[in-house]
Amino acid sequence: MVHYLRLGIAGAAAGVLLTAVPAAHAASAAEPTTAKYVAAQVTLRYDDSRAGGWEQAISAGVAAWNGNVGNVKLVKAAPGSRAEIVIVATTGWPQATLGPVRPGGQVRVELGSQAVAQGYDKTRIVAHELGHNLGLPDTKPGPCSQLMSGSSAGTSCRNAVPDAAERRRVENAYSGGAAAHTPTDGRVLVDAP
Repeated sequence: MVHYLRLGIAGAAAGVLLTAVPAAHAASAAEPTTAKYVAAQVTLRYDDSRAGGWEQAISAGVAAWNGNVGNVKLVKAAPGSRAEIVIVATTGWPQATLGPVRPGGQVRVELGSQAVAQGYDKTRIVAHELGHNLGLPDTKPGPCSQLMSGSSAGTSCRNAVPDAAERRRVENAYSGGAAAHTPTDGRVLVDAP
């Protein structure tokens, strides 16, 4: 065990060594026993307390991102706490601040009912606007398979899942702490047809 501890102090090698510990010793180790390591995950909190009527779509839009990117996690902020993403319901067209938002920073999403009145899908609207907050610009015109094609995909499009290229761009924006060094663009993108 002394030999193991001396090697374990070597920083990153400690995690690798812990995975090699026999099962009998693994239970006493403070580190996880799995050999698979996940990249550091950035947690971004959202406040939807002013987005009445959009709760189900927000949950589904957040789930679309959480289920498709591994190094960013969107979580609902505790009541009264500061959130990086502020989501509000409005009567206009959907719009959002272009990120990537950093932990401690702040961006805004406006979920406009005008788009819903025209027939656009609420969940797609939410996921699309969150995509802006995560650093993705519009890709108009574009097919329904591209989440960031937004309104150009038409009212029949219900896809709320980012495609592989969109997922990769978000993963890259938040890999290795990149978002902490990349300033939020700050432009407000209005998603009217």
